[in-house]
Amino acid sequence: MRKIILFIVLLIGPVAGAQTFDTQYARPLSEVINDVSKRFGVKLKCDVDTVGLVLNYADFRIRPYSLEETLANILFPFDFKASKQSEKSYRIKAYEYPRRAPEDGVKLIAYLSSLYNDLESWEVRKAILKSEVRERLGIDPLLAQCSTEAPKYGKMRKYDGYTVQNFRLETVNGHTVCGSIYAPTTKGKHPLIICPNGHFADGRYGVVQQLRLGTLARMGAVCVDYDLWGWGESEDEVGKSAHQTAEAHVMQALNGIRILDWMIQRKDVDVEKIGVNGGSGGGTQTVLLSVIDDRYTASCPVVSMSSWFDGGCPCESGMPIQLSGGGTCNPELAATFAPHPMMIVSDDGDWTATTPELEYPFIKRIYGFYGAEEQVSNVHLVGEVHDFGPNKRNAVYRFFIDTFGLDASRLDEGKVTIEKVEDLRFTPYKEKK
Repeated sequence: MRKIILFIVLLIGPVAGAQTFDTQYARPLSEVINDVSKRFGVKLKCDVDTVGLVLNYADFRIRPYSLEETLANILFPFDFKASKQSEKSYRIKAYEYPRRAPEDGVKLIAYLSSLYNDLESWEVRKAILKSEVRERLGIDPLLAQCSTEAPKYGKMRKYDGYTVQNFRLETVNGHTVCGSIYAPTTKGKHPLIICPNGHFADGRYGVVQQLRLGTLARMGAVCVDYDLWGWGESEDEVGKSAHQTAEAHVMQALNGIRILDWMIQRKDVDVEKIGVNGGSGGGTQTVLLSVIDDRYTASCPVVSMSSWFDGGCPCESGMPIQLSGGGTCNPELAATFAPHPMMIVSDDGDWTATTPELEYPFIKRIYGFYGAEEQVSNVHLVGEVHDFGPNKRNAVYRFFIDTFGLDASRLDEGKVTIEKVEDLRFTPYKEKK
């Protein structure tokens, strides 16, 4: 019996001695995380450095009945959080200000909905949001300094029913933006669609991007895409790291505005039909452009808009626009586009999974203030993941066919020629003598 008692004392004595009120029951955070992992039978993968971090009152923070509460209690003193990967796996990350939980989105939507009950009260809120977003973005002083020099164009390439021409436009402080114009070969005025890029592989040079813009052009729309700040030819100018800055948020919006300034001067553009369409980060830019530029008449954000995720890149949330009006989110900002036509594309595999039950009804209610509920729609793709795949593109095609009267008989991605990256990079065109 004495041997058993001695064994127990040796086992718990040092632990009990080290953990007292005098020492604030402190333990190394890494040790606590390991204990929680064993206790609840889960894997806790750390994307943060826990070396040297000590947790006060460590064991008192553990809730034997709740893993979620335990993780919140032990991580919040360090501004860490646990992101659930599966039933038995969590990833510990640093706090992300643009990312929240779906439950937070539910609460935010409920709060925002309580702020207005009719068109009059919504219009007051709308005016505040549109004004404050511009102010927080800090874009107007830069726009006032922009170059008035006309764009420079590369050689036009002719394909089956459309053309492609690269351009370079000087913007502000000596910076430029490069992109490509996809235009129908038919004569007359055509709808214009500005297509900001997301973070998909190869940016505007990728196959998916070329398929979408080439197909829309074949059906009768002039389409323009352009480099993200610090991507493509912009990377050559400002460096890759520039994309991970708040400046990217401002400059990408500025580039979209300046490109539209020039495009509406073309004789083949119908200024009554101006759309904006992008996916992922390009969808976030789609919403932003629809807020700060009243010239758009149709908007189509794809796999992007969420009440609990503002965009995980500084080019989407580098400036504090989400604090406008005392706190907002992309769905409310998108709703400022009412009553113009808008289609939201969502799927089950990302932060747009809650769109059909949460964000879409919220936006549709606001469209109802104008008697225009039929002007907003949601295509939700069950079982799909975060991409700009065929079903997403087909939804986009159908939206612009219905909204701008594009020629559906010309819908054939197989007719689009996929160009090489070097073909889409700007080279000044020299006329033959």
